[in-house]
Amino acid sequence: MSHKKILLIGPTGQVGWELQRCVQTLGEVVAVDKIDSTQAYIDLADPDSIRQVIRDVKPTIILNAAAYTAVDKAEEDAELAHAINATAVGILAEESLRLKSLLIHYSTDYVFNGKQTQPYTETDEVNPLGVYGTTKLAGEQAIEAVGGQYFILRTAWVYGLRGKNFLLTMQRLAKERNELKVVADQFGAPTWSRMIAQATTHLLTQLDSPLYQLDIDALSGIYHLTCAGKTSWYDFAKAIIAQSDKQVRVLPLTTAEYPTPTERPAYSVLSNAKLAKTFGITLPAWDRALDLCLKSVEN
Repeated sequence: MSHKKILLIGPTGQVGWELQRCVQTLGEVVAVDKIDSTQAYIDLADPDSIRQVIRDVKPTIILNAAAYTAVDKAEEDAELAHAINATAVGILAEESLRLKSLLIHYSTDYVFNGKQTQPYTETDEVNPLGVYGTTKLAGEQAIEAVGGQYFILRTAWVYGLRGKNFLLTMQRLAKERNELKVVADQFGAPTWSRMIAQATTHLLTQLDSPLYQLDIDALSGIYHLTCAGKTSWYDFAKAIIAQSDKQVRVLPLTTAEYPTPTERPAYSVLSNAKLAKTFGITLPAWDRALDLCLKSVEN
């Protein structure tokens, strides 16, 4: 990967936006998206569009930060969710193998059913609860079936300073209400999108460094990548409000009191031990990352 040409798919999303800024030093970055006219165009629901873009760009690295992420809407839009989260991902894997390039793809804690009470490892049984998780799992399996050089990075509870996410929702609601009710019996590790992008950049740097002499084929596979620690949505919300200038009461709800079309995993804590052991990459505790995020200035 001496002269790197990086194809970034989904640069306007939470992770993609941060990636575009982090990987600039690693090579030439070509960003493609469907929703932003300032970027080159790709339609992940159209296999021909995917193949055409990759064959035109001829990347040495493909970063797929795009996905169908509307968890509840996916239940009634299963065909499109599968096209973007599964079929498109399989095509990316095929084209990546054809070019002998490296594919990095982001997946989710939703491949698990959340019934465990200890952090999920990469080898734990997968059993998604809804369409979103099922299609994301199908995307993982499509990559594994094709093979080649790839890293599937499972993350969870992603938030950032742009887009739609829990942090921004809580900040908005705190301006509109004096009281917020938040689910307190679902647990995970909130993960700042910038941390994901920085960890990805660190991973790519190691893979290309003569200091490490890493066997990418042997190391290819699934890795978990989240901030450390565990919290609930309720305590996450309290931490957000505590660092604001708003006087808002935050009250706990049970999942049963806040029904949604799709069942959420009750426990989404992922073990990051494999990533730490293999590459020495660890993210800070979720509350430390939140503090850094809220104190950062978005350029």
